[in-house]
Amino acid sequence: MMINATGALLDLCVLSVISRGDAYGYALTQRVKQTLDVSESTVYPVMRRLQTQQCLETYDTPHEGRNRRYYRLTDAGRQMLGALGADWEEFKKRVDGILSGGDAA
Repeated sequence: MMINATGALLDLCVLSVISRGDAYGYALTQRVKQTLDVSESTVYPVMRRLQTQQCLETYDTPHEGRNRRYYRLTDAGRQMLGALGADWEEFKKRVDGILSGGDAA
């Protein structure tokens, strides 16, 4: 797996936020938006795809007369988070190498 700005990086951020505790959709999108310049309409499809890939599961909780959908990490999600985290560290090391004028490999 290789980190890229539009795919795996968003997956990594979403999985990382949820790894700290279950989160409902709006709160999750707001947390990701604080760090990355993306819209909610970009984050929700990522969440749905991760759910389809069985990295996330959902449950509903009543809140002020409505249901709030929460997302939680599955074992597959934890594995993906670990793999993407390792890819991110490698990517970051390579970019740091380029920026410092050293060896990028």
